[in-house]
Amino acid sequence: MKKLIAAFATVLFFVSCSLQSNTTIKPFESFVLGNNQHGRFKVKMRNISKNDLEVYHAPITGGRHSSQNVKPNERITVKVEKNTSLVIDNKSKDTASVDLNVTGDIGLSMGYKYEQ
Repeated sequence: MKKLIAAFATVLFFVSCSLQSNTTIKPFESFVLGNNQHGRFKVKMRNISKNDLEVYHAPITGGRHSSQNVKPNERITVKVEKNTSLVIDNKSKDTASVDLNVTGDIGLSMGYKYEQ
């Protein structure tokens, strides 16, 4: 019985350490996830927009890397390093929307920045 309770507690811990969101991004704006000090996290993302979105890593110390384009209806999984933000860039004139499932360190800042 103790093993069953321990297994249930472990599963509950991992399930509760996630963040699910449907996020809207205005035209020519970016959604920035994790622009603060934090541990590693993983994002499962689905682009539910009619336009491509650019996704890239931006260390909080500066720079950017691992850029990729995400097509409409495409799903991706991105592993993000410690103290690095994930930027979802909407370069179109249409509002974008993404479904996000974030696991790992979820003590992440979230915000928008204008990109024109």
